[in-house]
Amino acid sequence: MMSSGDTPDPYADPLCFGQRVQILRERRGMTRAQLADFVGVSVHTLRKIENGQQRAPALDMVLRIAEALRVRDLAELTGRPDAHVDLFAGPGHPRLAAVQAAVDDFALATAVEPPPVAHLEARLHAAWKARHQSPNHREAIGKLLPDLIRDARAIARHAETAAERRAAQAHLAETYSLSQFFLAYQPDAALLWRVAERGMVAAQDSGDPHAIGVAAWLLAQAHRDSGPRHFDAADAINLEAVRFLEPLLPDAADDVLAIAGALEFELGYTAARRRETGTAWRHWDKAKDMAARLPADYFHPVTSFSRAIMGAHAVTVAVELRQGGESVRQAARADKAVIRSRPRRARHRIEEARGFQLDGQPDVAIATLQKAYEAAPETIRYNGYARRIILEETESKQAGRRHRAAELAMGIGLSAA
Repeated sequence: MMSSGDTPDPYADPLCFGQRVQILRERRGMTRAQLADFVGVSVHTLRKIENGQQRAPALDMVLRIAEALRVRDLAELTGRPDAHVDLFAGPGHPRLAAVQAAVDDFALATAVEPPPVAHLEARLHAAWKARHQSPNHREAIGKLLPDLIRDARAIARHAETAAERRAAQAHLAETYSLSQFFLAYQPDAALLWRVAERGMVAAQDSGDPHAIGVAAWLLAQAHRDSGPRHFDAADAINLEAVRFLEPLLPDAADDVLAIAGALEFELGYTAARRRETGTAWRHWDKAKDMAARLPADYFHPVTSFSRAIMGAHAVTVAVELRQGGESVRQAARADKAVIRSRPRRARHRIEEARGFQLDGQPDVAIATLQKAYEAAPETIRYNGYARRIILEETESKQAGRRHRAAELAMGIGLSAA
């Protein structure tokens, strides 16, 4: 087996579909058995596909493989230059360049005067509120982020006492956390990593347990979403943060307890990605117990962790374990609780749609994605799982389903070419 450094570029070389699958699989750190399990074929069948002994599969299988391998552009997998369809990253938000410029601006001699700390705190609070309430949350926070990043840095530079410096670093970490929600699924992975790592450094410098927990939660997600070979790194970050917070939990404030619960669930999420059923549900149970200690109407301002979110988390675990029937049952239970965040509610609808698709209910899956679109169009527009389902159903033999999928594809700007 060739190492990732020795493999050719599957987009540059005229390789057959099967060779591209093998190269991309090995780059993601997946075994043939893992990929076969995810897409629902035997290892023998996948070997024949990779070896070129079997013709390239139909579109639905190509899209399942693309989902498993987190292929951003279908052209990378198919080798067809005319098949440029972004799946796990959108085309780039119009405000991405401005946010990038703000993140990368390190002018040492700056004339920026820091605003009052209370003013920055009020703006951050308003930005998080906009993030959760706006149907197009990237637009809402994208226009705020450049000035927030600039001013949070200015306050950190001008802090005089040790206490002021720690508080300023906590605010800077929070600003970077907000930035990560804008940058998720954008076509600039390096920028996302810079922000995630800077957020963790700022949080550690602050010494604030809540800030550290949030930064760890986001950094672990960056690792997890980078592929199976990074799952161990994600777990290490989550476990370290859980251990750090554990002594504080008996008397913890709600925000600290909530971020600890969110970290506990993340351990279950990664376990589900590994198909470790018992471990995944055990962490979900622990997170649920922590959520039960929170007030009934509590809602974590960053992670959305709450009593209401646990039903949505159960759907995600079942979907990642490829348990279609269980994910549908969990979806029915979860609908009884209201998720206050519009983008998080849309993400839950997408997870439900994945479950319905797994359970052989594509019409319900499309209807559920329509609900996600109504809740937060930008969330579904930049979500690879949703795009994969929609694209697959635009090829459906059922005219009604094909028409509904095509309308939704047009709504989110997804080309079905």
